[in-house]
Amino acid sequence: MKKIISSPKAPAAVGTYSQAVVADNTIYVSGQLPIDAATGEFVPGGVREQLTQIFKNLQYILNEAGYDFCDVVKTTVYLTDMGDFATLNEVYAQFFSTPYPARVAYAVAALPKGSKAEIDVIAVK
Repeated sequence: MKKIISSPKAPAAVGTYSQAVVADNTIYVSGQLPIDAATGEFVPGGVREQLTQIFKNLQYILNEAGYDFCDVVKTTVYLTDMGDFATLNEVYAQFFSTPYPARVAYAVAALPKGSKAEIDVIAVK
């Protein structure tokens, strides 16, 4: 059985998908962009600010379902510039602590709405 999760604190889906789906004791959170739900716009600033907002959006969705970053077992990161990898690690360390989840990071040609990054997570209780 699956349950659809939607947090009003996170931006609404920009396509035909759910913010997250819980199946059994696992939550699958869709890729998040650096959109501030209050304004519907990207947060101002560069990649650091975008990554921070993405992690906030992930946290809102996880919390809506009763999960937190300590429950995350896998993250997937998409960056339009691998030169931003060090910044990713700095921001990542503000939201995760050891033991860190498994992670993969890809360089991609483009992301929705011109975002510099997108991140999705899987968490287990």
